[in-house]
Amino acid sequence: MADKLPIAEYQAACLTPVGWVAIAATEAAVTRVKILEDRPALTATGENSLAAKACEALANWLNGGDWPRFTALEPEGTVYQRRVWQALLNIPPGQTRTYGEVARELGSSPRAVGGACRRNPIPLLIPCHRVVAANGDGGFAGHTSGRWMDIKRWLLEHE
Repeated sequence: MADKLPIAEYQAACLTPVGWVAIAATEAAVTRVKILEDRPALTATGENSLAAKACEALANWLNGGDWPRFTALEPEGTVYQRRVWQALLNIPPGQTRTYGEVARELGSSPRAVGGACRRNPIPLLIPCHRVVAANGDGGFAGHTSGRWMDIKRWLLEHE
């Protein structure tokens, strides 16, 4: 499943063990991260320095360095989704929480937490891969099998 992106959507990309990682950012914050099979087309205006720094930090982490805790994140989503994503940032590397645990913390439901995780526009930097089902791995990027679950399992093992 090769995702195709329009030109000028992402300012930086790097090849990592999970595939190509494309980054979109304003001058102030990362707005999107996408994991792709193929190298994406980038903006014709040159690299955004924050996007390039985020890409370098993610590539370093995915190749054995420390997890890059970025504070300059501006994910587009509902108020509820942003609450869930903020809660995910509090899960330390190497640890997981169940959808139910995150839901209890937020006074919500596991299904709603799963929906917010599925819509996370900044995976890896907002670590939705650290949220698992009570009885297994759960899902990743809206998938419960195949390449995406292989990536989730790799990320969890990597941490």
